[in-house]
Amino acid sequence: MFLRGIRGAIVCQANTKEDILAETQLLLEEMIAKNGLEVPDIASIFFSITQDLNAEFPALAARKMGWVDTPLLCFNEISVPGSLEKCIRVLVHVNTEKAQSDMVPVYLKDASRLRPDQAAKQSVHA
Repeated sequence: MFLRGIRGAIVCQANTKEDILAETQLLLEEMIAKNGLEVPDIASIFFSITQDLNAEFPALAARKMGWVDTPLLCFNEISVPGSLEKCIRVLVHVNTEKAQSDMVPVYLKDASRLRPDQAAKQSVHA
């Protein structure tokens, strides 16, 4: 068994608790579906958020989905001038027999601008 990383990101419309939780849940659900993951195989998740999102911790969305045993960590993304705003980035660590090249990144909505090469890979695996 290997530890693999899966990247994902999504952009929120507004800095509200409801939007942060809904968008994070959507992203996590897509990452699970596109990668055929089982929640017990998730070793941990890192969430980073841009500094303009502070109404809620995105990790709360995972807790509300029932992921109470999964270690979760939230932190601020580096504030680079001109970078994508209202963005939630995720790095899911998963225990799997799959190769790293088989992991499908998920970049939703405007976050697809972050990694056009990875967003194209995501479409190929859909």
